[in-house]
Amino acid sequence: MFLNVSILSIIVFALLRSERRLDDSNPLAMLAILAIFGISGRILLEPLPNIQPVTVIILLAAVYYGAPRAIALAGIIALSSNLLVMGHGPWTLFQVVGWGLVGVFGAMSSNYVLKNGELNLQRLGLIAIFSAFAFDWVVSSSILMKTDISMLMPYLINGILFDLYHAVGNLVFVAWLATPLGEIMLRHKVERSSKAVSDVAHN
Repeated sequence: MFLNVSILSIIVFALLRSERRLDDSNPLAMLAILAIFGISGRILLEPLPNIQPVTVIILLAAVYYGAPRAIALAGIIALSSNLLVMGHGPWTLFQVVGWGLVGVFGAMSSNYVLKNGELNLQRLGLIAIFSAFAFDWVVSSSILMKTDISMLMPYLINGILFDLYHAVGNLVFVAWLATPLGEIMLRHKVERSSKAVSDVAHN
C-alpha cells in the first residue's frame, strides 16, 4: 500500500509539472490529465476499502467546467479503470450514473463553493461527504438487477461503514488535492460563451 501511495504521489507530481506546459485555456487537455489521475488513483488505491480520489476529482471538474464535462470524465474513468483492472459489468453503468449525479450536483453548487476564484474547502468538504453517500447508494441500487426492492434497505444499512470510509477519504482528498487542482483548473477555465460574445460585440 505504501508503494502504491508513493507511485500515486509521483503521478500527481508529474501531472502537475506537465500542466505547466499546456496552452492557456485548454480545459480538454486538463480533463485528460484529470482522467489519468482518476484512473491511476482508483487502481492504485483499490486495496483500501472504498477510498479513491475519483469522487473529488469529478466534483472539482463540475465546479470549474460544468456538468457535461464532469459526466464525460465520470464515464471515462469508470469504464477505463474497470476494463483495465477492476472488472467491467452492469455495475459500471451505475458507477457512471452515480458519479454523473455528483457532477450535476457539483455544477449546481459551483457558486456556493467558488467565490471570485477562491475555493471554500469547508463547503467543498461538506459536498464531498454528501457525494460519497449519494454515489454509494446509487451503485448499491444495482442489486435490484438480481433481487427485489425489499433487500435494498438492509443492503444500504450493511454498507454504511464503507460509505463512511468513502466520506472520510473524500475529506482527505479535498484537503490534499482541492487547492492545487483548483488553481490549475482555474488557469484552464475558458470564459462562458455568453461573456465571450458580449466581449466581441463590445469590441
